[in-house]
Amino acid sequence: MKYYIIAGEASGDLHGFNLMKSIFKEDVQAEIRFWGGDLMEQAGGTLVKHYRELAFMGFSEVIINLRTILGNIKKCKADIVAFQPDVLIFIDYPGFNMRIAKWAKKRGMKTHYYISPQIWAWKENRITAIKRDVDEMYIILPFEKEFYEKKHSYPVHFVGHPLIDAIKNRAVTTEVDFRRDNNLDDKPIIALLPGSRKQEISKMLEVMLSVVDDFKAYQFVIAGAPSQDFSFYKTFLKNENVHFISNKTYDLLSISHAALVTSGTATLETALFKVPEVVCYKGSWISYQIAKRVITLKYISLVNLIMDREVVKELIQEEFNTKNIKVELEKILDAEKRSRIFSDYAALEKQLGGEGASDKTAKLIVAAIK
Repeated sequence: MKYYIIAGEASGDLHGFNLMKSIFKEDVQAEIRFWGGDLMEQAGGTLVKHYRELAFMGFSEVIINLRTILGNIKKCKADIVAFQPDVLIFIDYPGFNMRIAKWAKKRGMKTHYYISPQIWAWKENRITAIKRDVDEMYIILPFEKEFYEKKHSYPVHFVGHPLIDAIKNRAVTTEVDFRRDNNLDDKPIIALLPGSRKQEISKMLEVMLSVVDDFKAYQFVIAGAPSQDFSFYKTFLKNENVHFISNKTYDLLSISHAALVTSGTATLETALFKVPEVVCYKGSWISYQIAKRVITLKYISLVNLIMDREVVKELIQEEFNTKNIKVELEKILDAEKRSRIFSDYAALEKQLGGEGASDKTAKLIVAAIK
């Protein structure tokens, strides 16, 4: 069978990698073409376009790069026609993927969506397009099932969260080796996860680093995104207590004492590694003004959304400043506060549905197209 997979971000590359491995187990003759990244390329198949060429953040950035985006959509359609897949599999990345799904459905192609667009956060009217254009939806967040099935009468498959498997199955490096190989001393580590796109890293990292001198008993380690070169981060490395490690975020989180994390999938990854965190977000002025008018959620982090209460502190836009970071970081370094966070993290993991998300999804996809 022939599979065409589209993932447009670093998190989609991770989930696509695990899904592809599971598809190859279910269908040993599988042919796969994909839009994704280095991890998916390791799994096999043919890479059409790397996600680093697709990553545009926020409303204003999308408008500025609209010609490039439209060109990518045209290229994708042409490549699908040439490949003639038995199924299209979309992984998140809704602005791009929903356009392709609409086009593909009109041509009678089978359309499967793994990791739902977050229409429960904004653009809920996209449910009309999903019902029309998506044959099967595989969801990874427990509250999404009620949203789709009870609120919108659209049947979905809850497969559990793939991060549980990604973390469990990773190659483990010992703490001693990791510190030695990356020139880290014995001080406890505060991890900095500023995101994966240049626009957000630039906005987030300088403010995160502004508290370094207030916590001299700790060392700060920047988790570099695989999509960015070291030269981009170099300008931020002005303090001897700040270190940089590229493309080893899981190894870093596994030995971190606390973390400052840009809102997104990384907030949930940090929680699953049982690292107390402060969630941070700051977008462009125009993007934020638009977002706060269309997004009605109480929280921005997946941790708080899943638990439906504040488990981790969120510093958003103007609240994301040196003073507040210092205050909130001091709180999560306190033993009593940390104990409560660990208890909440345990409850969070129970809600995520256990292991095997990629295998469950692959089995359902292969069975459906057969």
